Amino acid sequence: MKAVIVRSSGDLAMVDAPEPVPGPGQVLVDVDAIGVGYVDVMARRGEYAYFPGAGSVPGLEVVGRVTTVGPNVPEAAAGQRVLALPAFGGYAEKVVADADRVFPAPPGTDAADVVTLGVNALVAEGALHRAGAAAGERVLVRGAGGGIGVLATQIAHSRGAEVTVVTSSPARGERLRALGAVRVVDRTGAALPGETYDVVVDPVAGPDLGKHLELLRPNGRYVLCGAAGGSPGPEAFAPLLSHFHVSPTLYAFSLNSLSPEDLRSSWARIVTLLADGRLSAVLDRRLPLTEADAALRLVESGRPFGKVVLSPR
Repeated sequence: MKAVIVRSSGDLAMVDAPEPVPGPGQVLVDVDAIGVGYVDVMARRGEYAYFPGAGSVPGLEVVGRVTTVGPNVPEAAAGQRVLALPAFGGYAEKVVADADRVFPAPPGTDAADVVTLGVNALVAEGALHRAGAAAGERVLVRGAGGGIGVLATQIAHSRGAEVTVVTSSPARGERLRALGAVRVVDRTGAALPGETYDVVVDPVAGPDLGKHLELLRPNGRYVLCGAAGGSPGPEAFAPLLSHFHVSPTLYAFSLNSLSPEDLRSSWARIVTLLADGRLSAVLDRRLPLTEADAALRLVESGRPFGKVVLSPR
């Protein structure tokens, strides 16, 4: 099978690789669509601790069909169309994943749309669920034009929240308004407006984390769910003490902390929102697997609006 590996230099290479064999509790998935995420950018740079390293295949989310099941997996799983979250290995024509990290793809959906939701929707929904974002509350979404942000905007809106988004251009802001945002903040501006928020969803982190922490209302919740802007310095967390009087809560949220049952429940809520028309996949572009390098550079640039997806065929 064809697969893309990361070389020691950080370059990508297409190689012929042996077809993986599912072990106990695993399934083999014939891949139709591959999600490109910022974690893959970090893996390529050698900045993601869980990536096995040079010679390994990136990719944490695929959509395809289960072709083979390993021991201790019901035979009925074979033939099912699924979203699979492998422990890397996704940039390939076939991938092995644990059966408890495989979820049914909604009937009648395109593979690219399902993987466009994928990890990003699970992060966005999980972050808002963790924060308990409720109707009538004010929610701020950083990096709102990115893969997580466009979904967090919609999911917060579906919960009845008043959504403000931080993004980089008026054009992106207008697209976010169409997804449910009521206010748009230009992240290139000199200062943030003085409003305060019940919930902040932050997949960006970076040096500006601290000034966003300062925007929490009394008993506000800040969910840090990514670091596309880099790691913040220790001074970024000073507002937790300087604003002690408003009892802020900071959550560091990773899907790695969720049980298979929690992931399954989150995916079920996402599928319900999709079926009800309250959530839509926002696909920036779909590229062939041979253009994995271009896809990663696009994601690294921050230019895409929504998700970049690779097709292995």
